[in-house]
Amino acid sequence: MTPEQLTGQSDSHLKPTLIGTKTFMVHSEVREDLKHLIEAAQLAGFKMEIVSGFRDYERQTLIWNRKFSGEVPILDLESQPLDASTLSEHQKLSAILRWSALPGASRHHWGCDFDVFARNQLPEGTQLQLEPWEYLTGHQQAFYQWLATHADQFGFFFPYSQDLGGVAVEPWHISHRKVSQSCLSQLSPTLLGKQLQSKPILGYKVIMERLDDIYTRFVANISQ
Repeated sequence: MTPEQLTGQSDSHLKPTLIGTKTFMVHSEVREDLKHLIEAAQLAGFKMEIVSGFRDYERQTLIWNRKFSGEVPILDLESQPLDASTLSEHQKLSAILRWSALPGASRHHWGCDFDVFARNQLPEGTQLQLEPWEYLTGHQQAFYQWLATHADQFGFFFPYSQDLGGVAVEPWHISHRKVSQSCLSQLSPTLLGKQLQSKPILGYKVIMERLDDIYTRFVANISQ
């Protein structure tokens, strides 16, 4: 993978892939495993769909900047909005990183990570929130339990299945183990620093002060 591919600047390693009625950019080595997983889910009674797949650096920056500027609420671990005006820049940084990846460091840049749900388990008139309760005790529970049991058979795992003090629990987020491990092994604080230097984001100064800690706690710190 090139630095541009790793940090969301290029999608040359991805191929357009029809999933259901939508086309997603998917890593070439992941496409068949993903299709087989979706087919198995269908046979088990779940209409598995992707909420979010590949996101480039610009898209991740938009999400980041809207949160850092206060345009979009920053949530606590109970999915409740925090009062950003009471937070220092360091506190704001940590709070955002619990739910949103640093641009350049998002696993969604790689084309091997996906936020998924079962369309036919979503109650009519209900909008998916991507909150843990939906998958652990709510309408996506049966699908999540099936996925947790069978994802590994197709090469996928849950990088945020446990709260390790970094990214919050995300039971909707699956990752292709082989491809994502290769990508993560090539990413580094130095590479991220160069990316951010060339295309700064809000909070750039405090991010650079804490870049090694951010990488250790929020990028490399995943459930195996």
